[in-house]
Amino acid sequence: MTDLAKLESETLAAIAAADTLDALETVRIAALGKQGSVSALLKTLGAMSPEERQEKGPLINGLREAVSSAISQKKAALEAALLNARLATERLDMSLPAPETPQGSVHPVSQVMDELAEIFADMGFAVATGPEIEDDWHNFTALNIPETHPARAMHDTFYFPDGKLLRTHTSPVQIRTMMNEEPPIRIIAPGRVYRSDSDATHTPMFHQIEGLVIDKGIHLGHLKWTLETFLKGFFERDDVVLRLRPSYFPFTEPSVEVDVGYSEINGKRVIGGSEKWMEVLGSGMVHPRVIANCGLDPEIWQGFAFGTGVDRLAMLKYGMDDLRAFFDGDLRWLRHYGFSALDVPTLSGGVGA
Repeated sequence: MTDLAKLESETLAAIAAADTLDALETVRIAALGKQGSVSALLKTLGAMSPEERQEKGPLINGLREAVSSAISQKKAALEAALLNARLATERLDMSLPAPETPQGSVHPVSQVMDELAEIFADMGFAVATGPEIEDDWHNFTALNIPETHPARAMHDTFYFPDGKLLRTHTSPVQIRTMMNEEPPIRIIAPGRVYRSDSDATHTPMFHQIEGLVIDKGIHLGHLKWTLETFLKGFFERDDVVLRLRPSYFPFTEPSVEVDVGYSEINGKRVIGGSEKWMEVLGSGMVHPRVIANCGLDPEIWQGFAFGTGVDRLAMLKYGMDDLRAFFDGDLRWLRHYGFSALDVPTLSGGVGA
């Protein structure tokens, strides 16, 4: 076995002397390649008698393990040395100037939310928020929605195993506000809502804004003025014309759908006038039963409520065709429709600045 010891010594010395990965690979092939010296010894095991194989087998396999281990360690050392040399020569200049055009931009939904808050703040409305995970009472029962109403069905509402649900509108914020605050109340409730629906004009999650006024002597005329002022301010046009149509909502009585007049110019809808009509929101006088459910006396307090989709308002104002694109996370879309962080909506400078 002096030949094995000599081969091991010479091979390990060659591995230690290899100063590049290519030189190390040459040594590996010479020892462990198909025609390598160690591989040749391994091939002799098949022709040995059982007694010889029992004696020489462990020695030859030990030689292979020693050579393989030495090659692996040497390769790791050489690769580490190459990496350190590369890191020592590469530099990242942190003083490079920023791009002339910043990459970040404000999402249209966030921009429209700010526009709406600015408009309603000027009319004396506060912003109210509430949980997105709601219970059945706040989301349905308190709003006078019957047990058999289709909105309660599982194909329309996302339910949790414990009976909780993802709110289907921001109306529960109105309920919580009436229960926790003393009238008079003037709030808007913007936020995310969830419904099991998805197509070009519907998504499972979307944004909604609702408004609520509770006071003494409130009537439908106050509602019409509020909505007219809101829509004129949002679309920044004085020729906005509204049409109120009788409708039905469990939580308002009377209930009205609100249409806005528009014209088609070059295939685009342009708000203004009364050439054509398009529904933009639902509204009505708060149902006396809803007021009573919140612990208030409907003989003393009256109010109105309204709600509309923020995403659809953004589509209408800024010419977007597909609601699903709002949530795709496509930077090209956001760079096209996004707003600069400095485009802060103000009534003096224009909410759509």
